[in-house]
Amino acid sequence: MDLSLFFLGTAGSVPSARRGLPAVLVRRGGDRLLFDCGEGTQRQLLRSVGLLDLDTIFITHFHADHWLGLPGMLKSFALRERSEPLTVYGPRGLGELMGVMRVIYGRLPYALDIEELEPAETVTRDGYLIAAVPVRHKSEGAFGYALVEEPRPGHLDARLAAELGVTPGPDFGRLQRGETVDGVKPEQVMGPTREGRKVVISGDTAPCEALALAAHQADVLVHEATFAEEERERARLTLHSTAVQAATLARDAEVRLLALTHVSARYPGGELREEARAVFAATEAPRDFDTIEVPFSERGPATLLRWSERQARERERSDMDQQGQGQASTSPEPVASP
Repeated sequence: MDLSLFFLGTAGSVPSARRGLPAVLVRRGGDRLLFDCGEGTQRQLLRSVGLLDLDTIFITHFHADHWLGLPGMLKSFALRERSEPLTVYGPRGLGELMGVMRVIYGRLPYALDIEELEPAETVTRDGYLIAAVPVRHKSEGAFGYALVEEPRPGHLDARLAAELGVTPGPDFGRLQRGETVDGVKPEQVMGPTREGRKVVISGDTAPCEALALAAHQADVLVHEATFAEEERERARLTLHSTAVQAATLARDAEVRLLALTHVSARYPGGELREEARAVFAATEAPRDFDTIEVPFSERGPATLLRWSERQARERERSDMDQQGQGQASTSPEPVASP
């Protein structure tokens, strides 16, 4: 099952000409989850992958740069005659905030469910959960979020199962689901359980133990890096992080890939990445519309795909499709036999 992160906004506090305000779209199979919804998020979607019918939105905290795009997006969904329900999760106080904002988005033709989470509370989905991770920031009750997949069954040794008398076909599936078949137990023919994937999104935070624990051996940690190391004191006073602090946490938590976001407008981003790489080599600094693809661990590590590379791939695929259609239309029709 595919798992990816699409970066809609990677700026911190205020947008720049090249970076929008915080928002990350996570796709897992057919699920579409939005983490934060800064001002202009729906415009960023329209400029890239389209205004998708999101399943769920998670808000990390109530500083305006992380949620101000939400009322407009809800209204746009209404104008598009959305009918599917939408759930918005966030810290305590979300209900009050959305109640005040209703004057903006008005009455909706779809069900809007507002759910306030407690620290460490989890939201269970099909095959995975999302945990609210308490972090250190000036906004009371700020969260990061950890998406954690359920463990997967090990590989089935089909040859051994057949030798033990199990008929190939549906009975193999029963073994993989943990059932005993004709006296053959799953542990006799199944390899060790394989870990699911883990993606952690920090929101705004100073380095903190709860986030480090949640990020242990994560496939991807998306961590804010508002400041360069020379601004460490300012980061401390504002309860933000430097790129080096994010890298140190990633290294100590044995993270597989670190992605730096919430970049202050004073930095292009490259210098923050290089500072972090001096501590933790597996660091990237995504730009708006970049994607991180997260395969299962046995298929390799998570990788960053730049927006320009993705567009080039799509153009190449489109050109190949057009060439194939052209060849099909010019192929001579078979001559009927007399």
